[in-house]
Amino acid sequence: MQSRSLNAFMTRAAARAPLNSSPLIRFLTERDMIVAAASGQEVGQQLGDWLNFRQAIALHSLLGEAPTQLSVPSRRAPAMGREALREHVRQVRAALEQSIGIGAAQGSGLSRIDMPQIEWGDPVDPTTVFEPYRRFIAAHQRQMAAVISTLRAQVRSQLSALPALHALAALDAQFEKILQEREAQLLGKVAKLMEKRFVQAMKKQLQNQTDARDKQQLPAAQAPNTPHWLATFQQTLRSALLAELDTRLQPTLGLLEAFNPEIPS
Repeated sequence: MQSRSLNAFMTRAAARAPLNSSPLIRFLTERDMIVAAASGQEVGQQLGDWLNFRQAIALHSLLGEAPTQLSVPSRRAPAMGREALREHVRQVRAALEQSIGIGAAQGSGLSRIDMPQIEWGDPVDPTTVFEPYRRFIAAHQRQMAAVISTLRAQVRSQLSALPALHALAALDAQFEKILQEREAQLLGKVAKLMEKRFVQAMKKQLQNQTDARDKQQLPAAQAPNTPHWLATFQQTLRSALLAELDTRLQPTLGLLEAFNPEIPS
């Protein structure tokens, strides 16, 4: 479950990210940005801890209904074959990947979010300098959340048209509603982790330049931004967003795997 993996943000224990954890958790763990937490709780127990009273009642009520009574979206999209639906998901994913990697393509319907061009001041405040990157991350996260929520609803609508998958579609809709706030809180920590990495790299660069000037190896007026370290950070930032994209897509891809028009009624 997506939120189970993201819950590793909440605790810090000496453990490696398991192979079945989310792509984002594995990415952050492999780069020593977090320490993966191994939970001894079962999924059901963890989920119970996350739900408030009203959410628990709504979920219990849903699970207690007969399959033919489960609520589904009132409007259903025109029926699509499995391969057509899979291709649609692939195209949406590719558009989001391009938006993160090099900027949204013209005509994709996505807003273009460009990597910040930093102008350095003197003295340099790492927190202030990072602010454009914080906005860059937030803009991509908002875009991913909006696009993937729509995509997930589209796939869910296709599933709801099949009696055998009607219940799964309704259950997914309820889980999305229940867990979206917690998911947003946990994914919001990505910016803080990236800021920490940015500040560490920048302070190291500034110290190296100070040491070099003390040894008279650099002119005093040299600017503090070194293309190599900044380019490395920007690539890490893009990779983190791509890993987050893969994590956000997991529920949709799970629904897609369940979709089979040949399932008997």
